[in-house]
Amino acid sequence: MPSKSKASSITDHDEIRRWAEERGAQPACVRNTGSRNGVVILRLELPSSSSKQALEMIEWNEWFEKFEEQGLALIHQETLANGKKSNFSKLVSRETANARDSRSRSAHSGKASTSKSKSAKSAKSASRKPAEVPAKTAAKGRTAKPHTHTRKAA
Repeated sequence: MPSKSKASSITDHDEIRRWAEERGAQPACVRNTGSRNGVVILRLELPSSSSKQALEMIEWNEWFEKFEEQGLALIHQETLANGKKSNFSKLVSRETANARDSRSRSAHSGKASTSKSKSAKSAKSASRKPAEVPAKTAAKGRTAKPHTHTRKAA
């Protein structure tokens, strides 16, 4: 389960509404945006926001209808790192949210698999003998030092 202080994306209407209402946010859209190809710019209007003039408050059912038509997701944060309630939110396409979530998941699982593969490589390297190197290299005519594996401290 992701940390509550990290941003995560949601599409569930009940979760979105719960998150917004806990912060006093209201469903809204930017005025005069519905005439261009029917696309409405949606917002969750927080009480402390100064953009109220440009916004038109709408009902939740209309907001969610447009939310689904546009294939949106809400990236949001439950709490700040210090434990206080966060008001961070951003509406993005579901494609963007899915790509972001995939990167986040692979980064977390990648760290574990990277350290595991490094350990496996180290164990293999430690069990091998140093490679045989000719006393002189043909191209340079210099004496080569025997190759040994050295591990750097992490």
